[in-house]
Formats: sequence, structure tokens, C-alpha cells
Amino acid sequence: MSRDKTALIILHQKRSSTGDVGLKLKQRGYKIDVRKPTLGDKLPKNMDNHDLAIIYGGPMSANDNNHAIKYETDWISVALDSKKPFLGICLGMQCAVVEFARNVLKMENANSIEIDSETKFPVISMMEEQKKLKKMGGTMRLGAYKCDIEKETLLHKIYKKETILERHRHRFEFNNKYVKEFESKGLIFSGKNSKNQLMETIEIKDHPWFIGVQYHPEYKSTVENPHPIFLGLIEAGLKQSL
Repeated sequence: MSRDKTALIILHQKRSSTGDVGLKLKQRGYKIDVRKPTLGDKLPKNMDNHDLAIIYGGPMSANDNNHAIKYETDWISVALDSKKPFLGICLGMQCAVVEFARNVLKMENANSIEIDSETKFPVISMMEEQKKLKKMGGTMRLGAYKCDIEKETLLHKIYKKETILERHRHRFEFNNKYVKEFESKGLIFSGKNSKNQLMETIEIKDHPWFIGVQYHPEYKSTVENPHPIFLGLIEAGLKQSL
């Protein structure tokens, strides 16, 4: 017996919504299953009843419930094992990086310094220019920045471009100290800001559709003109459900 196509969307803040992306998913025949772990929602033990997953952004410190973020990070292994399409946006990408560090690289208790400032493996750290600031208010990395895309990657297939301009809203980034270790185990940094040497996107070599982006594609996506990364995710989910 067939089931409805279902998208799992993980949000972080009380008033968050799926917005135009959720509407586009519904247009393409998906049911939407929204979960908010920071408000106590449980995540599925497997992806048998879901065709794709999205983890949206939202600053960790704004969530107050760090236990929920740990739970969410641990859950990403379910998405990895399922081989079903996964998109992590901003915090979602950072959670994916932490999960990969802990379970693939065996970096016990690896974390973002936003959650654990004393972690032995700070795989997500503060950008250099942010470390010099004494006051944090209104000082995030905001606005549009260039991202150079590596050829022969899933990201390049999606955008069909070598350089893109995407909007950002964050203070923390992948810690370049660990680039070689991550690459040695199959994580691909498919998009980079060459000017500041910031790792903007990740993929996983042995996964058919697993992408994390530090930027916010939802800021440039509408129902009538959806962002290419969401179109790619939706199409990948449809193919898997056939």
C-alpha cells in the first residue's frame, strides 16, 4: 500500500513557519510534518514514513534548550543512514558538521563553541572578525556574499554556476583547522567564500542527496520562483518515492 509523500521539516523557534518552501512542497504533492524539538517535539526513529528532511536555521543561543539541540544533532545520523534527501540550513548545517565529527571522525563531544565553549573539538567556531568584537549586538555576518562552487559536485549540478551570491545571517562558521580531517572521511566542501576562506556548503560523498548550507536560501525563495536548492531537494524526494 502506497503512502503520501511526506517532508519532515525541523524548526527551532516558537513562531517559525515553513513559509513559501512549505507551500511549494504542498504544490508538489507533499504532506508537511513539522517538528520543533526545542519545544519538546520528538523526532522519528527512522525515515520510513518521510521522503526528505530539512533542518532550518536559528541561533543556538536563542533556543535556550541545548539538550534539544544535542538531540537534534544526534538524530542527523538517521537522515544519513536513510540515504534520503537532507538539507541543513545555517544551524542545520552546523548540527550536521557536529554529528559527522562525533560519529564518523570519532571526535568525542565535538561541538560548536556557541553550545560548549570548552569543547576539545570546536568544529564550529566564531569567525575571526567576530572574535575582536566587544559588543555583539547588530554585528552578525549579514547580507549577500559570494560563494564559489566546486565543479562535479551536487551543488554545481543544482546551480549550474561556478559562483553564486547568497544571503547570510550568522556569527559562527566551520573551523578550518579540521578541513583535511573531514575531507579524508568523505565530507566535501562544495562551496567556499574564497575571499575569507569560509566553508559555505557541505556534501557527503557516499550519500545521494545530503547538503548543508551556511547561508539562507529561503530568503530568496518564493512559491512562484523557488530557490534552485529547494527545487533540487523536492525533485530528489520525488524520485526516491517512486
